[in-house]
Amino acid sequence: MGDKDNNAMVIFQPSGRRGEVPKGINVLEASRLLGADIEALCGEKKVCGKCKVRIEEGRFEKYGIESKMTNVSAWQEEEEKFIFPKEKETGHRLACVTEIQGDLLVFVPEESRAGKQVVSKAARDIHIDHNPTIKIYTVEVEPPTFEEPTADFERVCRVLEKEHGLKDLAVDIFALRQLPTALRDGDWSVTVSVWNDKEVVRFRPGKAERAYGLAIDVGTTTVAAYFCDLTTMEVVDTVSMMNPQCKYGEDVMARITYHMTSTDGLQRMNDDIIEGLNSLVEQAIQNTYPPKKKKKKKKGEEGPVEYVEVPEEGKTYLRLAREDIEDVTIGGNTAMHHIFLNLNPEHVGLAPFPPVIHHSLDIKARDMGININPASYVFVLPNEAGFVGADNVGVMLAEEPYKKDEISLIIDIGTNGELVLGNKEKLISSSCATGPALEGAQIAFGMRAAPGAMERIEIDPETREVNYKVIGRDAWRKYSEPKDMKAKGICGSGILDLLSELYCAGIIIKSGAFNKEALDGHPRYRLNPDTNQPEFVLAWAEESSIDKDIVVTQKDVRQIQLAKGALYAGCKLMMRRMGMEKVDTIKIAGAFGTHVDREKALIMGLFPDCEIEMIESVGNAAGDGCRAALLNKDKREEANWVSRNVEYIELTVEGDFQTEFMEAMQIPHMTDEFPHLVGVVPEEILKQ
Repeated sequence: MGDKDNNAMVIFQPSGRRGEVPKGINVLEASRLLGADIEALCGEKKVCGKCKVRIEEGRFEKYGIESKMTNVSAWQEEEEKFIFPKEKETGHRLACVTEIQGDLLVFVPEESRAGKQVVSKAARDIHIDHNPTIKIYTVEVEPPTFEEPTADFERVCRVLEKEHGLKDLAVDIFALRQLPTALRDGDWSVTVSVWNDKEVVRFRPGKAERAYGLAIDVGTTTVAAYFCDLTTMEVVDTVSMMNPQCKYGEDVMARITYHMTSTDGLQRMNDDIIEGLNSLVEQAIQNTYPPKKKKKKKKGEEGPVEYVEVPEEGKTYLRLAREDIEDVTIGGNTAMHHIFLNLNPEHVGLAPFPPVIHHSLDIKARDMGININPASYVFVLPNEAGFVGADNVGVMLAEEPYKKDEISLIIDIGTNGELVLGNKEKLISSSCATGPALEGAQIAFGMRAAPGAMERIEIDPETREVNYKVIGRDAWRKYSEPKDMKAKGICGSGILDLLSELYCAGIIIKSGAFNKEALDGHPRYRLNPDTNQPEFVLAWAEESSIDKDIVVTQKDVRQIQLAKGALYAGCKLMMRRMGMEKVDTIKIAGAFGTHVDREKALIMGLFPDCEIEMIESVGNAAGDGCRAALLNKDKREEANWVSRNVEYIELTVEGDFQTEFMEAMQIPHMTDEFPHLVGVVPEEILKQ
């Protein structure tokens, strides 16, 4: 540890960058020292207000610090121009004027991040039968008379039953309040939105052609929402963000611990995710309008700032409102599910890890605080078990292994690794604690997938020179000037590349230890003067935006080995439980499922040997499953069936888990053969 009298520990979230900084420097300067870039367009002239951050208060056991407002300098007059009174109450400050006087946890809002997270959660083209829960009907009714003064709702129901066979419809009170105006504004023609053939949730005057919904995947790290046209099945837009709960810890156990150690921890995390989901709703709606630019004022002209629309030529804009979203489906791991519903997640983290509920739920949007049509429902996918949640059910809905003859191994790689194995005869599932290493959290220069992150890495096996590609720049290192690279860390896809490249280049041996004899005298290999531990330079300071060499350490290698060893051991034990030596296909889901190099994943031993051609990346399959449930109500019943008919096994109680885990730590494995790597990896490397 450093000098606590003169230094303070500062943690920036959601980037996860942290370290000790000198007391007295401002938060903006600290962010630069630690590689957590904050927007500062005016160059600290205090005139742009772009460097807005939030000082979190409380005891954060995960980091061993107490963060509080008294650990920063007093409020400055310059801040009054940019921070509203409500924001001031919630701990917002300008980073350029706020000096550090003690330990801090600083949350950097999305709009203040110079290097915004690149969240790749694009919707795949998968087959979904069209049968949405929300259906719209346009009906024409006769106006009431003295001879026929039947109530408005009964008149509408009478036509719906006659023309569409809908009987005994209930109606939400919020929808009912719309009816008299909608009928008369539509000259006795009205469009009715009916949920699940049971309940009316909206009335609109005249004939409306469309209804819209959101399918939301709440991941531990990222949240993605698919904005869908319920009538055409088109994905209108995809919006995403970092999970605002990241500041409470990178993994689910950290967040459960935060709930257990803070009197209002659960409520704060619940408030954050609801606020985050509402921001996604707002973003999706705003994207249906033309972009705006500030209207120029004439010289001497006063008054408020005005913005004018700048439509793109030839583009049609839907111009929707929040009320046009009439259905939501949502999934996440069990901890995220519980926090979203404000359910106590404590017991999910304690053996035998029971969730509060397995079954799916239909909840009114207004009861959840989600700003869409208030009469509409939010469908929450069911959980399987404590550490295999609704997100895994979503994966299965998208991939449908329970309908196929072939044996599939599906791996959803995230902070927690979730596994499904089997076919239509039998399915088993499990989870393993990969930890956040594969997402960069436990790696010396690990970071989120933001501009400047190394996303692809190659190492020449002869010269051991490093070639890499960073997010935000198309050209690889070998085709660029060093100063143009602006690397600042390594993200998940780069980390997966890294282990296999280090191994194939002979920089590390099968055990994961640095090959000291082979590296002796190489300029990129050295002992860290502070830790006396070996490290290998991936990018020199002149190539970085943080003025530091970016290195991989022996500790980093071990962290990656721990994560991949857990996944491999889980796969192996599940295969043994099913009595099989090999699988037909391997599908990699999650954020890694979009960017993983399947050959390198096999080289590092992320999973047992398989034909490389049969390894498939399926992207955000959990989100695709939520979308399937949004567009086909039968998938909702299917979700409940799947969650109850998949056999869950707890790997940690398997007698030989530790043995399998230790053997799987080696690259690709201590004893298992990898015939499909013959000719891919040099023989002398593979046969170590």
